[in-house]
Amino acid sequence: MKEIKIVLLLLLCPFFLFAQQTVSIIPEPVQLQLGQGAFTIDGNTTVRLENARKELKPAAAFLASHIQRISGYELRRKRKKSNAISFSIENINGIGNEGYRLSVSPSGIRIAANTKAGIVYGIQSLLQTLPQVRTNAALRVPSMEITDYPRFAWRGMHLDVSRHFFSPAAVREYIDLLASYKMNKFHWHLVDDQGWRIEIKKYPKLTEVGAWRVDQTDKVWGERPQAQPGEVPTYGGYYTQKQIKDIIRYAAERNVTVVPEIEMPGHVASAIAAYPFLSCEQKPQLPLTGGDYTNMSSNYCPGNEQVYTFLQDVLDEVIALFPSEYIHIGGDEVDKTSWKNCASCQALMQREGLKNEEELQSYFIRRIEKYIVSKGRKMIGWDEILEGGLAPQATVMSWRGESGGIAAAKMNHDVIMTPGNPVYFDHYQAGPAGEPLAIGGFNTLKRVYDYEPVPQELTPAEAKYVLGAQANVWTEYITTLNQLEYMVLPRVLALAEVVWSPKEKKDWMDFNERLRYHFKAFGQKGLNYSLGNFTVDIKPVSQNGNLTVALTTEAVNGDIYYTLNGAVPTPQSIKYEGPVRIDSTVTLKAVTVVNGHVMGVQPAEQSFVVHKAIGRDVIYTYPVSKYYQAEGPNTLTDGVRGTTAVGKHWHGINGSDLIATIDLGEEKPVSSITLGTLQNYRDWIFMPQWVKFEVSTDGQTFKEVGTVNNQVSVDEKNAVIRDFTAAFPEQRAKFIRVTAKNLGTNPKGHPGEGKAAWLFADEIIVK
Repeated sequence: MKEIKIVLLLLLCPFFLFAQQTVSIIPEPVQLQLGQGAFTIDGNTTVRLENARKELKPAAAFLASHIQRISGYELRRKRKKSNAISFSIENINGIGNEGYRLSVSPSGIRIAANTKAGIVYGIQSLLQTLPQVRTNAALRVPSMEITDYPRFAWRGMHLDVSRHFFSPAAVREYIDLLASYKMNKFHWHLVDDQGWRIEIKKYPKLTEVGAWRVDQTDKVWGERPQAQPGEVPTYGGYYTQKQIKDIIRYAAERNVTVVPEIEMPGHVASAIAAYPFLSCEQKPQLPLTGGDYTNMSSNYCPGNEQVYTFLQDVLDEVIALFPSEYIHIGGDEVDKTSWKNCASCQALMQREGLKNEEELQSYFIRRIEKYIVSKGRKMIGWDEILEGGLAPQATVMSWRGESGGIAAAKMNHDVIMTPGNPVYFDHYQAGPAGEPLAIGGFNTLKRVYDYEPVPQELTPAEAKYVLGAQANVWTEYITTLNQLEYMVLPRVLALAEVVWSPKEKKDWMDFNERLRYHFKAFGQKGLNYSLGNFTVDIKPVSQNGNLTVALTTEAVNGDIYYTLNGAVPTPQSIKYEGPVRIDSTVTLKAVTVVNGHVMGVQPAEQSFVVHKAIGRDVIYTYPVSKYYQAEGPNTLTDGVRGTTAVGKHWHGINGSDLIATIDLGEEKPVSSITLGTLQNYRDWIFMPQWVKFEVSTDGQTFKEVGTVNNQVSVDEKNAVIRDFTAAFPEQRAKFIRVTAKNLGTNPKGHPGEGKAAWLFADEIIVK
């Protein structure tokens, strides 16, 4: 694998391993000016603490340790000014608490800041100019002047250690990656259904029972069978309180704050396996092995006072461990069915005047927030904590798109933007053909780099409530440190530049130039990383009765070659110069070529089904959701069929029927009409109850030519794609109207029971 990467890097940049990079700092500093000459770090170099010596000793030790590791030179602390690396805490205007000034000349290096945090970040910029492995040569740092400070206060990375347990050593490596690129928040997801990972001394069964499950790692997450009595739970682990203290201290030395997440009121099957009294059902259960929740309890019972006593005890130990200003309590994806069937919950709702289970959840969250605030801390929750009313001082982490964050900011609540698209790093970043199996989605390096955390919907006053952004790494499909590195690198570098550097300084091409140096550093450190997304993006454009295809690649200096006959493209195939006209049913394949070499694992491929409605405008009676626009308003007439990936090629409508009218441009003989649909239970997407097909010659009077009923059960958990087709005696028509009846609300027993269901369509095929 390492040999392949070296070859690819040479293809990307022939001089990459032979030309010394000058300065390739990521994230891009606010101001950087190169000077003449360089400072040489050798056996005579010292570290000088100009003031605040006690506070700066850990930073000096951190730098000295790194220098010794890569060069063998031992930096000693002396007061002489010449040939020294100096640190100074000062009162510098305009750079805030995390900014710094780094000055390098042939006679010395000086880092000045308002706080220790700024000194640490100055050191990280300095380290990016040095090799990452021992060379036994003098270290030369180019002369330069840097003034730098972050755009956002919250620059976060998340790690789920419940679905897969990562050792303390792996967590420290993860923190090192964050710190190297000036990320300052480590969101540690310690509790979820499949594992309780934090030692709570008052409740030892949380780790004795809840931290271990039957090993089913050889199976895909959603297909793992539940544990059976007598099976030995051998997979898991937890962190002792001593280990947690050590990790917190390690992170603090690198100016990373560890923010713990202790899930509630849902996602707690692990706690219930240890203490069944915490659930409404109060039945014994074994720890979950994966994604099969059949007959499993995963929510705390808000109607049981013992639950609040338990949670306060847990929070007491958590707060005593973590100095973080914030405590994350989850609050997401609560299946409220158990609450609806619980006499204690219903009695509580009646006593408190709560109208529904959403308000019951809000009652629970508000009560927990009040306790956290009483301990001098602040509460964060996922955007579901908005349901039923937001707790008074809560900070919202917006993951289901940006709508939750926008709503919270408009209510004057602090917000952290972490939308699944584009900052879920458990999603594919390339391919997906040839990539490690992932949960789905497609968040490439460029999509991350192009992200803007402040939504346009916010006024300047409201935008001030956006604290920053964060990427999340869920580990249902990530079971090794090697794979974790691959999913994070290099996307964390792109996010680091998004949240640190000034918006106006972002430059995709320049970022790629600097990234080459960091690829070399990853190789020197033995880190596993993705070289980038070489998959050609195939974008159909359907309009004015024509279908064309635009092809793009993220590869810098990459060319695209394609075929239309299903053959594998080579550098001798057709070179892409502009939109490709599609006049017949074809399979297009395309590859990225860099320096004459085909990149990526296999070609991008898209089949196009040409029919009588291709390229025609689609008029909807009810609008398509802004979150599922696919390739634009004419997605239903672009000849492209959708897959089980919900974010691509599908138009989605929430709660309403799909009523689509197509003008064929002229009267044509028509004998069949098809509507392609999707059901994906997990994503709240259901088949229409029925689909009605109509034709017209004038666009006013329509004649029904067929109605097709749904045959797929609403309880089907697997993703299903189905065509509803009406075949009828040939007749002439200029207009086609298709009506698909939305299920309306999610069915009984669904986690979103009673809420608006989604209806997804990919194509209206007219023959």
